[in-house]
Amino acid sequence: MWFLSTKITLSLALFLLIQPKTDGQVQCKEWCIADPQTPEDILQAALNWACGPGGADCGLIQQNQPCYLPNKLVDHASYAFNSYWQKYKHKGGTCDFSSAAMVVGLDPSHDHCTYDSVS
Repeated sequence: MWFLSTKITLSLALFLLIQPKTDGQVQCKEWCIADPQTPEDILQAALNWACGPGGADCGLIQQNQPCYLPNKLVDHASYAFNSYWQKYKHKGGTCDFSSAAMVVGLDPSHDHCTYDSVS
């Protein structure tokens, strides 16, 4: 029953995120987040790449910044992966990170931490 309830909730959330564009086409917002089932060593390596050579904006996941809490690797990786992907997806960047990430239609923003979504 939990699976069905979760599936319905996610479907409803995705439906609510669909926004009509001014030219009448439908536009879906998407975010790139860390797969919580990814082993921590792979997540850490992908986070290091995203915040280093990848060019993601990782300033907001530093201590005392809006996206630092919760202070969990999967949350920091999600923010960094999304930052990279939103910045480079129209230039060929992917949301893969050695299979450590996935594209979702549900906004992962929370509290004062806002995840960008570029169409």
